[in-house]
Amino acid sequence: MNEIGTSGASRRTRRGGRADYRIFRTLTTRWSDNDVYGHMNNVVHYALFDTAVNGWLIEKQVLDPLKGANIGLVVETGCRYFAELAFPDAVTAGIRVARVGTSSVRYEVGLFRGETDEPAAEGHFVHVYVDRLTRRPASLADDLRTLLQTALAEEEPL
Repeated sequence: MNEIGTSGASRRTRRGGRADYRIFRTLTTRWSDNDVYGHMNNVVHYALFDTAVNGWLIEKQVLDPLKGANIGLVVETGCRYFAELAFPDAVTAGIRVARVGTSSVRYEVGLFRGETDEPAAEGHFVHVYVDRLTRRPASLADDLRTLLQTALAEEEPL
């Protein structure tokens, strides 16, 4: 790993590949995702990360965003861009879980153009799960923790 600066906050690691991810979801781009430069605007990448992870959690019935007792709040996020994406690209989001804590999870997501093996972008975000009403940290539910184990990364986080 190659460190930048002395704090370690901006570390660089190798770009992952499709084989580094455990869960895959197909996402569609929209006409409005392109910006004036003719490619997908950087904020759309973050929306795709959120859509991929939360869609997976909802589909597996471990997250109910409207009525569940606990919800995940994003407390950290980041992205590295390697290649442009644009409408009408089909995007495959690869998901892996880098860390599972008592009340938090670090998700890592690669965005792949179609069936390519190298991601156009790789990002991460950390959810802290909190009680919906008090907004205080809450331990991960057993069913959520079990699902997260199926997507656990084998290598050090990006």
